[in-house]
Amino acid sequence: MKKIGILYGMENTFPHAFVNRINEKNIDGIRAEGVSIEQVKQADPTEYAVIIDRISQDVPFYKAYLKNAALCGAAVINNPFWWSADEKFFNNCLAEKIGVPVPKTVLLPSHERPTDTHDVSFRNLKSPLAWEQMFEYIGFPAYMKPHSGGGWKSVYKVWNPEDLWQKHGETGQLVMMLQEEIVFDDYFRCYCIGQKDVLIMPYEPRNPFHERYTSEMNTKGEAGEKLLKTIREYTLRLCNALGYDFNTVEFAVRDGIPIAIDFCNPAPDADIHSVGQKNFDWVVEAAANMAIERAQNHKEGMNNLTWGSFMKSATNQIPVADMMKGVSTKKETPAKKVAPPKKAPAAKKVAPAKKSK
Repeated sequence: MKKIGILYGMENTFPHAFVNRINEKNIDGIRAEGVSIEQVKQADPTEYAVIIDRISQDVPFYKAYLKNAALCGAAVINNPFWWSADEKFFNNCLAEKIGVPVPKTVLLPSHERPTDTHDVSFRNLKSPLAWEQMFEYIGFPAYMKPHSGGGWKSVYKVWNPEDLWQKHGETGQLVMMLQEEIVFDDYFRCYCIGQKDVLIMPYEPRNPFHERYTSEMNTKGEAGEKLLKTIREYTLRLCNALGYDFNTVEFAVRDGIPIAIDFCNPAPDADIHSVGQKNFDWVVEAAANMAIERAQNHKEGMNNLTWGSFMKSATNQIPVADMMKGVSTKKETPAKKVAPPKKAPAAKKVAPAKKSK
């Protein structure tokens, strides 16, 4: 028996629908359930061939559990080693290397010194920094956000240098990015499952959280078709490079060019109350199919993790600029429609949480 487990926190809709959908398929030798942890012994395998991780970014105990599980052969999705190392500023750097447009961005030192450091800890950092050159490069207004993080926490719009100094003083020990503002004509959020199935969703980040998926695409006709094709290609390119099997990528479209804004979301929102029934059903089906495939391909005692082309380029001595050559962007087989169970097909609605974890 190959068991698929899902590790989750405050979510009330996706985890249960995911487990139910896998078990409804009634595939011989495959069962799914919520992960159950009684004790964690070093180098001791878990009972799961595949684990879908939806919460370890907030619970360090779970992250350690998943690394041990992966070492012992579990296919943990997403790769806990890469997820621990990844952050948004690196993602922007990588995107430039593989030809995906991103906003102009610079890295800022933290306002407060990290704990247990002193003035001499920063002897390699010039004082003052080249602020004028950075401001000229980025322009104002701009956005200042943590170089590692998510959920729109500690994100500031800054209007001029004085505004930046004031708001930077509120960020403590956070390392921040200063990023150009993208005034967009269209905005999209794209699910990418298994580095092959892509769902492109019009998205309005300025709306209240529960209304962000209710917008419509503004670009029409041939231009719209070309835009969607490019967005799909960029989504696959990014997720293949990063090695994420469960991710969302956001694009702001300026003058017909999709610019990747946020693409480090390996535990993205999948709640029915925010994404809507149609998108929810797609995510559940695509995730279930991906997990089943990984369970069927699972090899006992082997490393069953997914590693992106960035890591493969290092091990195979391939230049970073060449690492995306040969990545297929042909249209994927559409995710199969969810076969309705005997009773109501929709997930049972519950009071929406403020944010998925």
